[in-house]
Amino acid sequence: MLIGVIALLYGFISADKNTYSDKDIKKIVKELYKQNSSEQGGEGKYKHKEMHHVNDKKHNKEDSSDYHYASLFQKIEKRFNCHLDYDQKKNAHSLDDVIYVTKHYFHTIKQRPWSSLFVSNLFFLMISLAGLVWLAVQYISQSGWSASLLRIPQAVSSFLPYGGVIMIFIIITGALHWHHTYHWMDEALTSEYVFQDTVETDHPKYTNDKSDDVVLNKKFDSIIAGKTAYLNIPFFIIRSIIYVLGWCFIAFLLKKYSINEDLEGGLKWHNKMFTLSAIFIVFAAITTSTGAWDWIMSIDTHWFSTLFGWYSFASFFVAACAVIAIITIHLKYKGYLNNINENHMHDFGRYLLAFSIFWTYLWFAQYMLIWYSNIPEEVTYYVIRFDHYQILIIIALILNFVNPMLLIQDRDAKRLKGQVLFVAILIFIGHYIDVFVMIMPGTVGTHWHMGFVEIGVFLGYIGFFTYVVLSNLSKISLQPKNHPMLIESKHHHI
Repeated sequence: MLIGVIALLYGFISADKNTYSDKDIKKIVKELYKQNSSEQGGEGKYKHKEMHHVNDKKHNKEDSSDYHYASLFQKIEKRFNCHLDYDQKKNAHSLDDVIYVTKHYFHTIKQRPWSSLFVSNLFFLMISLAGLVWLAVQYISQSGWSASLLRIPQAVSSFLPYGGVIMIFIIITGALHWHHTYHWMDEALTSEYVFQDTVETDHPKYTNDKSDDVVLNKKFDSIIAGKTAYLNIPFFIIRSIIYVLGWCFIAFLLKKYSINEDLEGGLKWHNKMFTLSAIFIVFAAITTSTGAWDWIMSIDTHWFSTLFGWYSFASFFVAACAVIAIITIHLKYKGYLNNINENHMHDFGRYLLAFSIFWTYLWFAQYMLIWYSNIPEEVTYYVIRFDHYQILIIIALILNFVNPMLLIQDRDAKRLKGQVLFVAILIFIGHYIDVFVMIMPGTVGTHWHMGFVEIGVFLGYIGFFTYVVLSNLSKISLQPKNHPMLIESKHHHI
């Protein structure tokens, strides 16, 4: 956990150290604009044909395409010691656009530690939820093979309150504009007018009411404004709190009923868990989809996919299956869970293989339909990812699909603890990368990193999550004592 705290602090400190205020950026860019205009004989924008850094591949791309304000952007990059996004530079057609591009770069620098925290927290929060879904499925399906290890997904779900509180914190701080994870929270995007006397101030005042003292707001986004009935800060926070409280309440009740079953025996508490699990599955089916729309898809506010809820939860569910398998095998190696044998490993292998194929199917179905239709509003989601995150996409596909297909498709391979453990670890890493690619393009754009901050926070969360789960396991019996299918699990054979 310590490395995660250090990485996060380093991220915030370095981000604060290497950024400028919007006011300073605007002032410096205007000064550079005047300087550039005088050097070009009063012509502030011109097409520049000779770019520096010819050895850099991205800059070679710029060599072949002239664009307005090229020389001004060179001065800005030299002054701030940065490299601005080429596509944004190419599309800058006014001084205001140049200022926006420069501000956007520094906003992404400030956003980096927040995005790293968000990715890791969301990943482990949703794994915890998916573990609870896995537990509920075992009760609903009256599954016998898993009766000996139900305490493990139960312990995995114990992380829900911790991840949920941090998620609410991230959302509230976003609403307070501490960061820009959800850019639709910016009032400037949903207000059609701005008060004229505040336009040049640091904090313009916006309104949707037309009057004599307002002018049209250049930042107004009609698409985002059209979604404000659903995407507004109060409703967003309320929904998020409902998700977290609902999930935590169900997890608490299932744990309570399980302990009562240990103490009292009989079928009373088992039947209650069956009923509660059935109710929870319906609640989870709704909230995992709306939660994905809210927490992930709304980052890319213009884009939407009707398949996204299923796709994102499939990723978290496979990761949860991997985590449950990893913990089970770890405890088995430590001499616990004596009832677990190669037949249980076989079932874990089948879970990992089946849902890895399911995730891949959803990934391809979503991508293929958008690629085939080629609608600009839809393909933009994949353009930035394939242009700037391609290596991560390839790695994720290898770890999440090729890996289980090659290593645990065979029956004998599924029955080997070491092989299932190896595959599960790779799947776990692969789905973290998948979540990273879901979130980072919409929060930091092309200025992403996989450095000390991101890896450090991820490792810190692994420690945090492991501590919570193992602490929870240490407080109760590793095996349910009076589960009606315990004998079936003990003698499980396939």
